[in-house]
Amino acid sequence: MDKFTFVGNGDVNAIDDLYERYKENPESVDREWARFFEGVDFVKTDFEAGEKGIPENFEKELKVLKLIEDYRFRGHLFTRTNPVRERRKYAPTLDIENYGLEKSDLTNTFQAGLEVGLGVVTLQEIVDHLQATFCESIGIEFAYIREPERIEWIKDRIDLKNRPKFSQDEKKHIFSKISSATIFEQFLAKKYVGQKRFSIEGGEALIPALDIVIQKAGELGVKEVVMGMAHRGRLSTLVNIFEKDHESIFCEFDGKQFDSDDSFDGDVKYHLGFSTDVKTMSGQEVHLTLAPNPSHLEAVDPVVQGIARAKIDEYLHEEKSIITVAVHGDGAIAGQGVVYEVVQMAQLDGYRTGGTIHIVVNNQVGFTTNYLDARSSTYCTDVAKTTLSPVFHVNGDDVEAVVQAMSIAVEYRQRFNRDVFIDLLGYRKYGHNEGDEPKFTQPKLYKSIAKHPNPRKIYLEQLMKEGAMSAAEGKKIEEDHLAMLDKSYEASKKREKAVVLNFLEETWEGYRHGSIEDFDQSPNTSVAKDKLIDLGQKLATLPEDLKYFRKIKKLLNDRLDQLKNNRLDWGMAEMLAYATLLDEGYPVRISGQDVERGTFSHRHAVVKTEDDEQEIITLNMLNEKQAKFHIYNSLLSEYGVLGFEYGYSLAKPNGLTIWEAQFGDFYNGAQIMIDQFISSGEDKWFVQSGLVMLLPHGYEGMGGEHSSARIERFLQMCADLNWQVCNTTTPANHFHLLRRQLHREFRKPLVVFSPKMLLRYPKAVSTLGEMAEGHFMEVLDDKDIDKAKIDTLVLCSGKFYYEAKVEAEKRGVENAAFIRMEQMYPFPEKQLKAVLDTYSNAKKKIWAQEEPENMGPWSYVAMKLRGEALDIVSRKPSSAPAAGSSETHKRRLEDLFNGLFHKIAAK
Repeated sequence: MDKFTFVGNGDVNAIDDLYERYKENPESVDREWARFFEGVDFVKTDFEAGEKGIPENFEKELKVLKLIEDYRFRGHLFTRTNPVRERRKYAPTLDIENYGLEKSDLTNTFQAGLEVGLGVVTLQEIVDHLQATFCESIGIEFAYIREPERIEWIKDRIDLKNRPKFSQDEKKHIFSKISSATIFEQFLAKKYVGQKRFSIEGGEALIPALDIVIQKAGELGVKEVVMGMAHRGRLSTLVNIFEKDHESIFCEFDGKQFDSDDSFDGDVKYHLGFSTDVKTMSGQEVHLTLAPNPSHLEAVDPVVQGIARAKIDEYLHEEKSIITVAVHGDGAIAGQGVVYEVVQMAQLDGYRTGGTIHIVVNNQVGFTTNYLDARSSTYCTDVAKTTLSPVFHVNGDDVEAVVQAMSIAVEYRQRFNRDVFIDLLGYRKYGHNEGDEPKFTQPKLYKSIAKHPNPRKIYLEQLMKEGAMSAAEGKKIEEDHLAMLDKSYEASKKREKAVVLNFLEETWEGYRHGSIEDFDQSPNTSVAKDKLIDLGQKLATLPEDLKYFRKIKKLLNDRLDQLKNNRLDWGMAEMLAYATLLDEGYPVRISGQDVERGTFSHRHAVVKTEDDEQEIITLNMLNEKQAKFHIYNSLLSEYGVLGFEYGYSLAKPNGLTIWEAQFGDFYNGAQIMIDQFISSGEDKWFVQSGLVMLLPHGYEGMGGEHSSARIERFLQMCADLNWQVCNTTTPANHFHLLRRQLHREFRKPLVVFSPKMLLRYPKAVSTLGEMAEGHFMEVLDDKDIDKAKIDTLVLCSGKFYYEAKVEAEKRGVENAAFIRMEQMYPFPEKQLKAVLDTYSNAKKKIWAQEEPENMGPWSYVAMKLRGEALDIVSRKPSSAPAAGSSETHKRRLEDLFNGLFHKIAAK
């Protein structure tokens, strides 16, 4: 039977019938009606406790309860939360006539008042209370939450008598914060006319909102707050919340050169990160971190989560010790899909950080786009309903309401460790930037804004009416603040350069930035053979007395056999790399789609028992002193998850952080993270990352979406030692490459075009001795050849080496050597020359690749070997990376080999 969802206001018999069905089975009716009837039972219990029994007006009691329930469900639609224009109209309204009640009922008393904590009172008192609670400056969406505990907690906190009340000193503190925001912006407008600053004017309440987050967080035992936000209001946040000195801001406005060498590019002032310790009014010290961000809106959201999770894993060990704050714009939170990805990550074991406080600075307009054109949903915050998170819509002109809502939000987050959203409704006083003219596109709105007093003036008038502050006091606060700004402005003129600091400077103490000399030779990453055998046996041995799937037992037994036979495949070498790092005290974290088993079933880092799916992670069973190994299958996301792991790597330089794509082709779902953060973060923000990206790559007849990780794109972005780009071909070299990440005094992102075919290729095996000696080899020479016969050198990378060698053997070719470039950036010029110089009879050089000519490493290699006589063999240029037909793939590979060996044979 369908659940009954709505009954006309006058259909009392239908309500009675529905109530009977509810008593038999509460789940047979809609959730809204179930809650309504809970109130009915509450009232009935109170009636039946008396001597008179159920009165005749019981039907009207039901209607009043329905009215109360609708205020909870729909009251947010009828609030006074918009400071500059009329709200949209919604029907039906909350007028009592829509509930079968009449004006004459307003003076009658109702037991339903007990439901809202008023006792037996008149309907007028109930309505007044509901209006004040749900329809004034704060509108609350929460009734969709399915957990009674959370609903009752919110009901209790939003009740007027339980909301925070402010003392005179607290009111003055709030006023000082709104004043500092207003006066700072006005000062900048006068001193830097026409310069972009992305003013917070119209949304100044953000500053007291963030202030109460920190004040309340300190009271509740929070030690750190990590924040991400876009450009609007960022400068005001830096000086008024993070206490960044004004002189630095003014130097940045003056465009002064950064205090570093000329190779450092830096970034605009409203993108830079910052960290500091602040002391709350009650004496607690809270560490604040503001992550740097690009202009790509919301891209910083997952980065903030990763930073916070790393801090939790590394030293805080408790979610309640840290709070993440994400400051959004109304257009961005509704339009940018990464917000949804991050919200979906919030309760997942691998990514949870204990809940985020989301604050929307709601300007009611995008760059020039009206809010009605910016979303289909009612509110920009409707993504919150995905995870049943409460939303507070607040009028930004009512600063005390803003502080009330934020205080409740912090308490909620700490109580339930879940997300909470604040929709801070204001306006944007100017255009998108201060040089833009908004009246071109919103003339009516900006006519209203031009006449509208700022929140500081509104609050000062309120305090004067209350007798909490005089006009003279307000004026003195303004004059004192302006004097301080003037003094800092004059002092900034004496500074010659602007200062850019690593926003995680304390975390990175003891590390230096890398230099080109660091890549002349990789550091020693060998591990004693006995240690390799010991760790290999432990990671390949499952606990006894548990039932395992037959194939997994065979797979792990095969790994033990590899140790005995001294022939280690890719999966075993990779696991040994992790095991040795863990044994040395370096934690390892891996995440991505299907990483626990591995897309190609090569890893099996997590083994599940057959009967109860108990998870066994042998990498956490090596010894008592080892570091922790974490591996998580991610949600089906590239953008959000890669951003999270990048953030994690920023805050944990002493650990190996890895993101693996399901196929390398899919990385471009996270292109923004790669372009704006990973490839350029050190050059823009002076921050290092040791993130590893494993991107399965190789042409094996699987079509255009399962062949190429787009090597050419990564190589095109190589400069300033920004990262390392590698394509390893032996298990041992891969072992050394992963270990190299942590055996240096600096960190660089590592992009690895990892194999598919080579995971089980018989010739792609290594010995324990190759891991027990040496280091990562940037260039691998050919093996088992007579160099005196070699007149042609074929440079290549990846698994194409093995295929070309097999084909050369089939064709009886003995005059060509195949040299593998395992590292493409930083370009191994010295290492390559050392190998090439051993071929005294070589007359020709060819670059050979399986990718089309306009893809793969060719263009990059040709640029690096400019001046060399270097020929090219590849597939023909193509718009798609690979063919969808396996037969076409085979034919093109045959054509490729024919072309290659024709050139080798040519004199």
